[in-house]
Amino acid sequence: MPAARTVLLVRPARFGFNAETAASNHFQQSVAGLTSDGAQRQALAEFEALVTALRSRGVQVLVFDDTEVPAKPDAVFPNNWLTLHPDGRAVLYPMCAPSRRAERRPDVLQALGRQFALREIIDLSGHEAEGRFLEGTGSIIFDHEHRVAYAARSPRTDAALFAEAATRLGYRPVAFQATDAQGHAIYHTNVMMCLGAGFAVICLDSIADAAERAAVEASLTRTGHDIIPITREQVTRFAGNMLALQPASGRELLAMSQSAYEALTPAQRQALSRYCELLPLAIPTIETLGGGSVRCMLAEVFLPPA
Repeated sequence: MPAARTVLLVRPARFGFNAETAASNHFQQSVAGLTSDGAQRQALAEFEALVTALRSRGVQVLVFDDTEVPAKPDAVFPNNWLTLHPDGRAVLYPMCAPSRRAERRPDVLQALGRQFALREIIDLSGHEAEGRFLEGTGSIIFDHEHRVAYAARSPRTDAALFAEAATRLGYRPVAFQATDAQGHAIYHTNVMMCLGAGFAVICLDSIADAAERAAVEASLTRTGHDIIPITREQVTRFAGNMLALQPASGRELLAMSQSAYEALTPAQRQALSRYCELLPLAIPTIETLGGGSVRCMLAEVFLPPA
């Protein structure tokens, strides 16, 4: 299956540092002297520039406005609550932080249903009551072509729920444990792993268990992926948080942050350029305060047209 031609984004209304999510996201940093109004203003400017850049390159972008109430500081990351599949199914996911659960928006689904053939909604959010979480394509890296799903276990990614969801969607689940240099569980798989047609960017160093690391490598090799390893240090600069996109014409694009692009070595950039045109996008405020990068802002729309 080719990369997504359409992506869904949510324009932030109350963006800011979320102390609740920072407990499990060690990428988040508060910025001294930056007011809440200042953070929102800067994040909004970064958001608009990103949307403009994607559209100018031929990617179809659907933008929904965040609602002011309740305040949702992480609404700019819709990929955690929603996935939209080519068979017409949408999946709603259970979110770890209570402050994020209001991001799930029935009105967004209704709007999508008018434009696309949305035949079924699979709502997994009830697992929040059991303390079991699975945060969309933050937690799950889908290899749509080969029907394999990868996930790093963490407080936000329940292994059993991942296996259930992957199987229900028709994917073979591959789970593993990934940690940062301090030994903390990496909160989302999509900061240390990215898949595209023919390539895999992954921080194998973060998978300490030799058997799990070998299983992931074997799965990627078996499905024909050229493995492009990144380091834990590059992960801290979001070098694993990328997404391949298919514009209306021309080569696939690999969307990433400016920070991620600068963290890559010339050899890594050259390797990736064999598969995609690299598209760096500057979102320093969103990355720093939100602890997520470009891929986290993009919910792929694979739904068939209405």
